[in-house]
Amino acid sequence: MDGTFDDDAEPAVTIGEYLEEVEERELEADLVLGGDDGKECTYSKGYMKRQAIFSCITCTPEGNAGVCTACSLSCHDGHQIVELWTKRNFRCDCGNSKFGEFYCKIFPNKDIENVENSYNHNFKGYYCTCGRPYPDPDAEEQVEMIQCCLCEDWFHEEHIGLESPDEIPRDDEGEPLYEDFICKACSEVCFFLKLYPEVIWTAGKQPAATVQASKDKGVLEDKPSTCGSEKPTGDTSSYNSPKTDDAQATVDSGSVSDGKDLAQEGNCHNSTALNQCENSTNLHVDCLLGVNLLAASPVIQCKPMFLSKNWRDALCKCNSCLEFYKEKRIAFLLDKEDSIAEYERMAKQKREEKLQQQEGAELSFFNKLGHVEKVEILKGIEEMKDGLRSFLESADTSKPITADDIHQFFDDIKNKRRRIQ
Repeated sequence: MDGTFDDDAEPAVTIGEYLEEVEERELEADLVLGGDDGKECTYSKGYMKRQAIFSCITCTPEGNAGVCTACSLSCHDGHQIVELWTKRNFRCDCGNSKFGEFYCKIFPNKDIENVENSYNHNFKGYYCTCGRPYPDPDAEEQVEMIQCCLCEDWFHEEHIGLESPDEIPRDDEGEPLYEDFICKACSEVCFFLKLYPEVIWTAGKQPAATVQASKDKGVLEDKPSTCGSEKPTGDTSSYNSPKTDDAQATVDSGSVSDGKDLAQEGNCHNSTALNQCENSTNLHVDCLLGVNLLAASPVIQCKPMFLSKNWRDALCKCNSCLEFYKEKRIAFLLDKEDSIAEYERMAKQKREEKLQQQEGAELSFFNKLGHVEKVEILKGIEEMKDGLRSFLESADTSKPITADDIHQFFDDIKNKRRRIQ
């Protein structure tokens, strides 16, 4: 043999490798879906902190509605669906006024509209500042995209405002070192992050703060921002951009702690909402920044930001800063459950609990059987293994295994069982 067919042959895959691949795909799906089994509409849960959302282009081509996992499977089966990964503070729209005469099959009694939902061009199937779809039918290769943790739009690496994608913090294997990414446009509302110690930043090139020294007044210098023209195509109404005020004084960024005093008395480090945080503590908390953010304006050149693990824990929670987060509609940054990392951690936990329940149910069922029944089951498993081994050994390796071959295999197993009985 000259090996002519070797190059065209599909690579061999062991059963162990196949099962491992199936396990990885199931885990990936659970991480995206947050452990949602897709059996119940999430509408009754209200505006969820984070959940997997889908847009049905067939029903709402304007891209002004989103549906939960269960509705995407039951109500919109066969429709043109756009997978949006996850969205924050979102309530399932399926069957409301935006769908015309179409009603939700799972939970039909919905309000006319979910007024707190936010939508951007992702709901039409477009992403990034370039407004291209994903997958992009005109692209030679589908490249990885990065999601901004504020506007939740997705961006191509070459469109995030860096001189080179090599500036994105990664390890030697190319895996991201950062926990959260903030796009160039959203960095305007997060100008205050540059006043924090380097501990919140992922190693790599980060935008430099240009605040100047003047400790007599706790406000930043009033300078116009240059980010306004760089906003993504999508609707970023989930937060407000900073407004230019008449502040005159500046503050020295060196007055901020070097990271040793980030844990302040009265902080809410658990996963409560901002209003719960405020209600749970009446203690006076000194501002970590010493800056009146409400009277401040951006004084940095807007660039994308890459934040390190647990960076949200370092955010100041004094009354002034809490008011600033509220006004700019970014209070969700204080909620641990808002982060993708926490969402995926909770999804893994749900998956492990589900697998343990399944294993427990199977073991409980087996233990309730009589001795003869247990022997019959174990014998049947052994016969299945022997039959599968014989089937694979006798198969013609030059031909693919078809569905008919599989059906024939199980028919042979059934016939064998009948002859034994």
